Amino acid sequence: MPDGLRFLSAEREFESSKETERARKDVLGAVKALTVQSDGAELVRKCRAGDGAAWEEIVSIYSRRIYNLAYRFTSRADAAEDLTQEVFIRVYRSLDQYDAKQGDLQNWLMRLARNLIIDDYRKRQRAPQDTHAEDLEGHTYHLRAANASQQKELERHELGEQVQAGIDKLPPDLRTCVILRDIEELTYQEIVDLLRIPEGTVKSRINRGRIELAKVLRRMRVVAMSDT
Repeated sequence: MPDGLRFLSAEREFESSKETERARKDVLGAVKALTVQSDGAELVRKCRAGDGAAWEEIVSIYSRRIYNLAYRFTSRADAAEDLTQEVFIRVYRSLDQYDAKQGDLQNWLMRLARNLIIDDYRKRQRAPQDTHAEDLEGHTYHLRAANASQQKELERHELGEQVQAGIDKLPPDLRTCVILRDIEELTYQEIVDLLRIPEGTVKSRINRGRIELAKVLRRMRVVAMSDT
């Protein structure tokens, strides 16, 4: 085999092994997330007792989801990383307030995360900063589609970047509601409780946000991926 072809073949094998490892980590993360729902109280109990491994497990399970939520609101990798760190500091300091009888660990932790991230978003709207989206390729928190071909993965990544750019163009009030409903998949009541606005206002903002986002994506000539 010519040297050039041998190099390309080796490179493809290397990329394939990286995708396999990413897929493996995604599956393990999903399994951990399901497991922690049943023993979250035990993890918190261990953390309160000073068990560092239990805390590291909580961070490992939720850091990706919190980072992705933070990035939706900031469009900056560095800002999302900072917010993720702030969330975990807040969580650690609030462990004594966790009550398993009031709900599982995931709901409690993500509620803290949403409150902090949305508060930060509102503050930045009062003092706008440069929020140009950064390239997230290779970032440790970046979600990758398991078992997808490299071409499909590239298309998915590009589509995600385009949709994020479209979301960035929405007015702050519409953007917040669209993210919470369509990306975080919160119920209307959960959004009402989080934002402290009437349910009718929530539904109106979601509908208007979806319409505006569709218009923006059409202007950007964004086309949805085919499943085939």
